[in-house]
Amino acid sequence: MSFSNVNDNNTLLKGYNMILYFAGSMIMYEPDEECVSDFWSNGILATLPVKSRNPRFVDAASKLRESCKDRSVCTSILKEDFKRLFSGSGSPLASPVSSLYKDLTGYGNGKDNVSEFYNAYGWKFRSRYKIPDDHLGIELLFLTLMIDNYLRMDDEACLNEMRHEIRRFIEKHLIQWIPFWNELIQENANTTCYKGIGTMIHACTEDIYYLMDDGPGVVIGPELKN
Repeated sequence: MSFSNVNDNNTLLKGYNMILYFAGSMIMYEPDEECVSDFWSNGILATLPVKSRNPRFVDAASKLRESCKDRSVCTSILKEDFKRLFSGSGSPLASPVSSLYKDLTGYGNGKDNVSEFYNAYGWKFRSRYKIPDDHLGIELLFLTLMIDNYLRMDDEACLNEMRHEIRRFIEKHLIQWIPFWNELIQENANTTCYKGIGTMIHACTEDIYYLMDDGPGVVIGPELKN
């Protein structure tokens, strides 16, 4: 891989991390007005930091750009949708907890498996979030931390190993169940925003998985070229 390609890939990964921080926060915490202001009113979603040829990414970007047109009611309807999908008093319509999908994926107890992965990396601070280890928001946070570590490395052997580990984490703990979860989002979300977020998470995990193998399909977004 040339020096130029390394820089391009690193720039892409920074863009994907930015998106995943946003998406993860939107499924971990009930949205507030500051979140809506940061990501909709200030135009961040109008100029996403990554462009991708992945059809799912294109669809998600379109949905997100069309969402929250009326800022005066956006926060309240997002809160209602968050509760329905993820944290309602009854059964959430699209729970973001991976172990609930084990019968569909056949990969065992997601919580135990992913906890072992965190422990192997000495990641002890997830308990401060008071959210299960196999909650998608925690899994995405861990993925962004792995990518941050990768971006700080300069030894080729270490880079190769971390690329392998990022792909292994996505393959074992994200790609196997996110498609089922995203289907529930598309069926049950009342807001275009959450439909877009579900598809964006699906697309980003796919893109990062292939990017870690130098696969085609993604190009740098214009605001990250400067």
